[in-house]
Amino acid sequence: MFSLCYLPTAGRLTITMIQARNLKAMDITGASDPYVKVSLMCEGRRLKKRKTSTKRNTLNPVYNEAIVFDVLPENIEQISLLIAVMDYDRVGHNEVIGVCRVGNDADSLGREHWSEMLSYPRKPVAHWHPLVEYQETTSSSQGGSCNSLKAPPSP
Repeated sequence: MFSLCYLPTAGRLTITMIQARNLKAMDITGASDPYVKVSLMCEGRRLKKRKTSTKRNTLNPVYNEAIVFDVLPENIEQISLLIAVMDYDRVGHNEVIGVCRVGNDADSLGREHWSEMLSYPRKPVAHWHPLVEYQETTSSSQGGSCNSLKAPPSP
């Protein structure tokens, strides 16, 4: 469960990771050490990423952590968020427990959540999202306007 909030005047997109429940056990102990990695995407390219703290030994983590991205109003239509719940491992690779996507190019619930956020600016909109298994997709970039997500510095 997470909330989305967009402040068009400030160009600030806030995603608040609230909690997860019934995650898949990834460790031999029957639990996981989950954290959430949020990637700001544009046309299949990752522009920025941020992550939450790791919650140890739980399948029902509670985060209540806000992640903020600067996105200009003229770019909000082109971007999406890829949310990956990861299992932290001290040895070896961190494993993907599952992912979900929100944005105009997302599937039904992800697109609805995004539309609701844009319809109610400055108001956090929270929803539960199911996690799906991660499939790496490669997509060719068709020159868009995602290169300038931050306003250029003024002289």
